Amino acid sequence: MTNNFLFKKHLPYKIAIFMSGSGSNAEKILDFYNKNKCTTWRPQVIVTDNPNASRAAEIAEKYTIPLVELDIRKFYRERGETRVSLFSEKGRGIREEWTEELRRLIAPFEIDFGILAGFVPLTNITNDFPCLNVHPGDLTVLENGRRVLVGLHTVPVEAAILRGIKTMRSSVIIAQPYTGAGGEMDSGPILGVSTPVEIDLLGFSFQQLQEINNNRPEKRPVGGFKDDLEAVAKHNQELLKVNGDWIVFPPVVDDFASGKFSTDSDDNLFYLPDDADEKVRVMTVEYGTDTKRLIFPDNS
Repeated sequence: MTNNFLFKKHLPYKIAIFMSGSGSNAEKILDFYNKNKCTTWRPQVIVTDNPNASRAAEIAEKYTIPLVELDIRKFYRERGETRVSLFSEKGRGIREEWTEELRRLIAPFEIDFGILAGFVPLTNITNDFPCLNVHPGDLTVLENGRRVLVGLHTVPVEAAILRGIKTMRSSVIIAQPYTGAGGEMDSGPILGVSTPVEIDLLGFSFQQLQEINNNRPEKRPVGGFKDDLEAVAKHNQELLKVNGDWIVFPPVVDDFASGKFSTDSDDNLFYLPDDADEKVRVMTVEYGTDTKRLIFPDNS
């Protein structure tokens, strides 16, 4: 027996779009919603943790959607912390305070599920309702049964490059609560992946990029490494946003709201194809421009 992620207590489902930066993924999702006249979901509110630097207010006005702002950096500063971090007990406690305040602010909108469209804070709002997140890495790539292209910033793209992988994908997952203790980042069900996007090394050799990585300090500096490997990774991350995120994220949101995804008691993922009456077990679904391909658990 499979269990839907959402219960049809009403339609359309009310969604919140969470964003921290430019909001390009949010815009693509909103454009998809308007173009396709989606009936199973409706953008209810845009939420930002970064009101001074993000485009949240601009996008909310453009699409006539209510806006909720809660500045997480200011929140931490007011409690004596100069940096937003989950690597201390105090930092995690402040994050929980911030999440509680966020819950209070969005409660009137009665959200059914969320979309994390470039939302930086690893907030446990994911405990409250399903939250779909797009990740710049192919989470179907496993080593010893574990996902290896995980992490924040350019880390997943760099990991693909340093493994000699020739193509990359964006993955859409149901984000899981993150405690800051490690191990559970990017661990949610993989609803969809983009079609492959070729990695561009910008003229560097694989060996040159490996050497840069070997000479890095053990700990990532604040603001990143600012070396050629990171520059190559940022270039590829932008390629992946345009040719991966923007392709896979909007239709996955629509399929999720339409009830096409579900799981069973063993956390196996099921999907209802457009031309079928029953759901089938899948590893994930590959989304291209106007195409879908089921990827089954036994596929290599």
